[in-house]
Amino acid sequence: MLTIARLFGKSPFALLQTHMSKVASCVSELPSLFQALVKQEMNAIALIGERISTLEHEADLTKNDIRNHLPKSLFLQVDRTSLLDILSLQDAIADQTEAIALHAGMRAIPLIPSMHEDFFAFCNKNLDAFSLAFQVLQELEELLESSFGGIEAQKVKGMVEKIAFTEYEMTNLKNKLIKKLYNQCDEMPYPVFHLFLTMIEEIGRLACLSEKLGNRVRMLLEIK
Repeated sequence: MLTIARLFGKSPFALLQTHMSKVASCVSELPSLFQALVKQEMNAIALIGERISTLEHEADLTKNDIRNHLPKSLFLQVDRTSLLDILSLQDAIADQTEAIALHAGMRAIPLIPSMHEDFFAFCNKNLDAFSLAFQVLQELEELLESSFGGIEAQKVKGMVEKIAFTEYEMTNLKNKLIKKLYNQCDEMPYPVFHLFLTMIEEIGRLACLSEKLGNRVRMLLEIK
């Protein structure tokens, strides 16, 4: 388990970055999960789901370690509440990744071939949003060194705005996919239709949480 004192010797953000790396390990399993979902490879989905569950548990252990050892009073440039808020959003992304895997493993979803391209475009846009949020967290050390101002702050603001635009693009792709789903729902058994609709909503939350995380980091800039 991570050494809190050693991480604080570097910066308060080292804690968040350590946890975010655990979260990224969870999310990195999703491309394979989406491929297996389209191919209806239930054994592969089950194995990927188990890996995601294990990785999410590891992220939880790191999160709990941080919460249990984070001092009540910190002489830092960032208050304790802000650190915990960011940590909670990162944790929510790991939880959401596990929820996506759980729904994918409920039963096979025979997607109509004409929907494959739209589905992958939608999934990839959610992954893009998370990737941008991950990059924002990697900039926190530089933000601290620049006292949350100057060129580095402008860079991070631009990255957060890009996350917001990516979430907007994701929403458009989601609406397009849902419309196509309703247009072709007569070709699907109702349980398959309902599960696929639920899957779309669950996957879409990944970009929404990534945008919230980016906005929470941006709030650090606004109060400086």
